[in-house]
Amino acid sequence: MTPSLSRRSPFALLLVVLSFITSTLAVDKPKYVTATIDGEQVLVKDNRQPALYTGNYGDCMGGSSINVTRFDAAYYKDNMTVLFHLGGETALKNESIMMYIGVFAYGESRFDLTFNPCSANIYSACPIEAGTPIEANGIIPISQNDVAGIIPLALSIPDFEGEAILRIFSNSTQTEIGCYSAIVTNGNTFSQPESVGSILGIFTFVAVISSFATAIYGDNIPEMRKHYAHSLSVLVVFAVWHHIYFSGALSMNWPSVLVAFWSNYAWAGGMIYSEAMQNSINNFIGSNKGNTTAVGAAGTGDSNPGLGGGYDIHQIYKRDVFPKALNIPGLMRRSKYNRVARHLEKTLAKRELVNSTDGFSWYGNPVKPGLPLPGNYSGFAGTLAQESIPASNAFMTGFLWFLVLLGIVAFSVIAFKFALEGLSKTKLMKNDRLAFFRAHYLGYTALAVLRTLFIGFFMLIFLTLFQFAYLASAGPVAVACIVFLIMLIGVGGLAVYACFYRIKFGSYVSEPDRLNIEKRRVLRVIPWYGFSRNSEFPRSEDKAYAGSLPWWSVRGASEEKSIHDDEEFTKKFGWLASRFRRTRWWFFTVWLVYEFVRACFLAGASTQPMVQVFGLLVVEFIAFIGIIIMRPFEGQRLNVIVVYLLGFSKVATVALSAAFDTRWNIPRIPATVIGIVIIVIQGVLTIIVMIAIILGAITSYMSVMRNRETIKPKRWVPIREKYFKHIDFKEKDIPRPPSPPPPEPEPEPERPKVPYFSVNSFRRMAKIEDEDPEFMNEVNGDFAASQTSLQGIREGMVGTPGQHSRAPSIRSQMSYSSLPYGARVHRASWSTQDFTEQYAPGRRRTISNSMNYAPVGGISRPASRTLPAINTRFGGSSENMNRHPSPLSTTRPITPTSPAPGGDASPISRPKSKPNMRSRPQLQTLASEHGIPPLPQTRNAREVANPGVAE
Repeated sequence: MTPSLSRRSPFALLLVVLSFITSTLAVDKPKYVTATIDGEQVLVKDNRQPALYTGNYGDCMGGSSINVTRFDAAYYKDNMTVLFHLGGETALKNESIMMYIGVFAYGESRFDLTFNPCSANIYSACPIEAGTPIEANGIIPISQNDVAGIIPLALSIPDFEGEAILRIFSNSTQTEIGCYSAIVTNGNTFSQPESVGSILGIFTFVAVISSFATAIYGDNIPEMRKHYAHSLSVLVVFAVWHHIYFSGALSMNWPSVLVAFWSNYAWAGGMIYSEAMQNSINNFIGSNKGNTTAVGAAGTGDSNPGLGGGYDIHQIYKRDVFPKALNIPGLMRRSKYNRVARHLEKTLAKRELVNSTDGFSWYGNPVKPGLPLPGNYSGFAGTLAQESIPASNAFMTGFLWFLVLLGIVAFSVIAFKFALEGLSKTKLMKNDRLAFFRAHYLGYTALAVLRTLFIGFFMLIFLTLFQFAYLASAGPVAVACIVFLIMLIGVGGLAVYACFYRIKFGSYVSEPDRLNIEKRRVLRVIPWYGFSRNSEFPRSEDKAYAGSLPWWSVRGASEEKSIHDDEEFTKKFGWLASRFRRTRWWFFTVWLVYEFVRACFLAGASTQPMVQVFGLLVVEFIAFIGIIIMRPFEGQRLNVIVVYLLGFSKVATVALSAAFDTRWNIPRIPATVIGIVIIVIQGVLTIIVMIAIILGAITSYMSVMRNRETIKPKRWVPIREKYFKHIDFKEKDIPRPPSPPPPEPEPEPERPKVPYFSVNSFRRMAKIEDEDPEFMNEVNGDFAASQTSLQGIREGMVGTPGQHSRAPSIRSQMSYSSLPYGARVHRASWSTQDFTEQYAPGRRRTISNSMNYAPVGGISRPASRTLPAINTRFGGSSENMNRHPSPLSTTRPITPTSPAPGGDASPISRPKSKPNMRSRPQLQTLASEHGIPPLPQTRNAREVANPGVAE
């Protein structure tokens, strides 16, 4: 601040601040333009995002005479205008030009316009002169017919595949002197490396921590190896990420949706853009101009209508471009009769040139040297272009980032060890925690580095072979040779030595064997074939076989311990074999061979697309079937991901990718549909791997807490026990016992072949005594009516005042029934209904209260109810009958009889009915079912009536 300004009053300083704020707000104040939306004119922001706009652009001639530094174009749907900006410079002197703007969507022309910049008020290009900057801009009003070819879906579909072409022609030579191509997009894209890539990186880090925790916890090496084998393998995670990203290495003309989706996985392949690193690589290489077409980039021509070389210049300067009636030689001759040219030129309006600082940040920039033209997504060069990494820099970029990864891994292990020591010294951790790891941390560091080399084997082999095919400069090729030998001889040699070490120091025997081909069915419908060695699973009569093949087997002696119980081998080569089954410990050599062959087809055969894709398809299919047969991993989750899901995704991706070859020239819209199918397949695989990482973290937590009785949450304790039983069984590497067959149904009893009959049910028919109301009252438990009947009988027998009693006689004392003399008459048959009605719940208490028990002959039995003395007619006294009641039933009265025709009143016995008597055991069983006390043991009715007779 100057002294004169400091001497001013505070009020003046306030005015200066306010004026500054006002000017700032004025600059930031948005501008509005008029737009027609749904038939109504409204004001919209001038810096709003267009419906379609251009992105990065590049020189499609390879050496244009005009150096364009700014090329923006946008289509606003709301006010039906097309806006364009053009900025550049040239070394030409006083050259009149013509301009052509064309818009292509999915390989077809959607809009084009040819105009003279002089008539469009673009004075900096009328004519162009050396030293004069070119600034061309304008607004072109369009109608619905002009954009009828643009479907509404194009304004919202992700990764809209469009191009805007600017061509500049010299009027003096009638030749093309400039061509620039820019991509056209709507802003929606599958490429979200900041969000999607970061999420994938976090999940991968969780998998690394989970695997490392199971490898260092404990001091029993076989037990540590067992839990480590069932954690999620980082090798499997990176195998999935590498498969998805390096699918773009096939020399196909990819749709834009695929390369955008693959850019989310670029970090896993080492393709991470850094401006400083790219500048250093450029200085090391010296030039970025390599043989891009040799690594799968599609050439220019008619297959790419906007990319130069395929445009007929006579479409601009031909004399019959307008109706012959006008007799106009062409656009070069401007006269009052050239109405069409004048109409096109008048539609251009002057517009202020804007830049990214004014809110137009979505516009693109010129592509860097070595990158393919925007809109060219073919080959690995098109896939790398999404990361702004030239194909010539691919190997050095991946190699440098891999070296950084090795340093991070080694530093992290050592830093973790010293962190544990610090916690132990400060008493924040017990001294014996992770003692084995702390004592062998250097060995863990070396094994972690070797494991990282094993995981990155495919990536480095592919990048070195890719550099050999590119041959940009000697420096990167020399480095690639060194890396190739280190990976092939170093990692491959260690794998071979691990097999040699085990076979040499182990008691192994090689003997001939047979490989049985079993007939099976998948899902009980699809015919399939399985393979089994005869030494492990001999032929069985229960299985169907299609044949057998000669084979051999290498097995250990019977006293040889399992390879996973060999602590020395695990210490040295556990980074290779610990995750595989006991009988498939050698699978790491098969995996390295498979990855090497796969890298050779992807990188080495890039100049022969059909050989590359179909050769790789055969390799992937054979690997898919072979890995299904072997199921090499001990962990079940790893087998599910690698054996089935990853193998299917590789085969399906390569098979579908064959449709993108340029010789088929399929339309871009069907190509986009096929690309979305590939995205769905690989997206589902990604989601399953992320779920497996979460489950792997949970099981690793259970493994680390295996020495504690309980864990939190406590509901996981049963799950942990089940998980431990599962891994104990998987460690044995034996087939599961067959499930027991379902129980056979019991055979039906064989019916006799001779004539027979069986009684299934019966029912009681009505009897004659059922018609006697007095009898039925007693049976149904109506004791009041029964007492009334007994009272009437007694009065009739003894006599009442005003009546004559019956003369006693021997005849009157006789019974015409079949019962012995003195026996009581009782009901001829009983049924369950009688007991149910007699001892119903409502009557049980009354009956029990009216019964008393008296011991007779040492047996407790119920005494009969006290009834009036009516036993004189049977020749017995009432005292005698009360002392010896009938056990079969309660005392039953005799129905009064009518006088006989001789004047004698003789009793008339009941009519005889069809006997339906039950045996005594049946009655006792029936009585016990209804809660009736047992009947006393008696011999016959005569003993009941006259006990003295038996004596």
